[in-house]
Amino acid sequence: MELFSNSYFVLFLIILIGFIIGRIKIKGISLDVSAVIFVALFFGHYGIVVPVDFQYIGLVLFIFTIGIQAGPSFFESFKKNGRQLATLVTLLIVVAGSITFLIHKFFGVDKNLAIGLLNGSLTSTPGLATAIDITGSPLASIGYGIGYPFGVIGVILFVNLLPRIMRVNLREQEKTFKDSVLAEYPEILAKHFIVENENVIGKSLKDLNIRFMTKAVVSRIKHQDTVIIPENDVILQKGDVVRAVGSNEALERVKLLLGHQTTEEIPLDKKYDVRSILVTNKEVVKKTLGQLHLEEAHNTTITRVRRSGIDLSPSPSLKLQFGDKLIVISSKENMEEISKIFGDNKLSNTDFLPITLGIILGILVGKITVNFGDFAFGLGLTGGILIVALILGRTGKTGPIMWTMTGEANQVLRQIGLLFFLAAVGSSAGSSLESTFQQYGIELFVYGAFITLIPMIVTTFVARYYFKINILVLLGTLTGGMTSTPGLAATDTMVDSDAPAIAYATVYPIAMVVLIIVVQILSLI
Repeated sequence: MELFSNSYFVLFLIILIGFIIGRIKIKGISLDVSAVIFVALFFGHYGIVVPVDFQYIGLVLFIFTIGIQAGPSFFESFKKNGRQLATLVTLLIVVAGSITFLIHKFFGVDKNLAIGLLNGSLTSTPGLATAIDITGSPLASIGYGIGYPFGVIGVILFVNLLPRIMRVNLREQEKTFKDSVLAEYPEILAKHFIVENENVIGKSLKDLNIRFMTKAVVSRIKHQDTVIIPENDVILQKGDVVRAVGSNEALERVKLLLGHQTTEEIPLDKKYDVRSILVTNKEVVKKTLGQLHLEEAHNTTITRVRRSGIDLSPSPSLKLQFGDKLIVISSKENMEEISKIFGDNKLSNTDFLPITLGIILGILVGKITVNFGDFAFGLGLTGGILIVALILGRTGKTGPIMWTMTGEANQVLRQIGLLFFLAAVGSSAGSSLESTFQQYGIELFVYGAFITLIPMIVTTFVARYYFKINILVLLGTLTGGMTSTPGLAATDTMVDSDAPAIAYATVYPIAMVVLIIVVQILSLI
């Protein structure tokens, strides 16, 4: 058909069929967006291939948005469990390299072909580039082509089936992970207290400095039948009811300071308003709440800050980030002014200047090669973009340029990039399946499957039974260690948490470096 020669038609047809198949559930299991790559393999087998340009466009969008989203959490995550994850990913690559050496040594597979097989089985384009540069042999590319299809499919199947094989409930694991996050960022609650302590009666809020003393925020006060917003000069009287917001520990300190807790709730006076406001004004990003002087200048109280699904206590030293959601209490006449201060733009439009600039910077960084004698190292396209995006995501803002974006905008760009990438990669791999099988038989496919699966099995065992790592983090570590973008896409649809993406971003650069070193060593043996 003439339509199948139209690359745009083929691209979106593959995506459409993939979405339809991906929604089919068998015993609760569905391929979801990963079905696109299987449809693409089928098309590719019959010679219908999506141009490789779509693959790279999709790849850079997907990797860039992952880096931007994970950037704020990446460096903190690396500080906390980075050594464990680095150990695991190094183990994975070394096991894969050892299997490759054994295949060459005991089964007579050409060394250059085996090195290509290693990179294909780990779906590592930077590794392949290194292998081609070192060996100068076309066998490296052929080995890569043989190992790559199962390297893509095997990781997707492994991460999809792993929770069931291990009899792990992903929802329970999400709750466990969330609880561990809450241990560091405690849940923000609101409670009411009656003023009884003689030491605070007759003193102003400024004198008491409740926020500093307790780490909680007073959001409103009921004096007799009058509800007031807490200003610095408000004097506490015996029997006043105070509504405080903070962690359970902070509220316990409020109880000790003021008096016992009460079930009585304070209704909000009609002249006041409570609103959720989104931080989108570049002028306030990276400023602390204390620098804005909201209470003094606008008689406004912020009771909590929600960031990346976590509620944070609004301390004066808390720096605002783009996309933070603030719960604000203020008079109705002041609320519009407060809204303007923070922006509160729902951001239906995405600023493409920082996106394009960030991607260009990533491409340039990826092209940098460092030579150490006979050893050469470069991040490559994917690594360069990921590293730059992580740094920009962590930086947030440079002068007038805002690097971060809202979760909704990030998700849209990520999905578009992912779909383009899966359709192009799958059709390209499918086009070589039959020819490589006919030329080399099933033997090399089996070797490639071993290189893909055994390292993941060993790493999973060590991670779960030695390091006791949460399976969400493990899934991200495995896909990052295998440098498998489609594998990460599979986990992205399985769980409602960014834990796998953060782990992926943490280990991916490490995996890339270790693999290149292993390739260098194998070429010298």
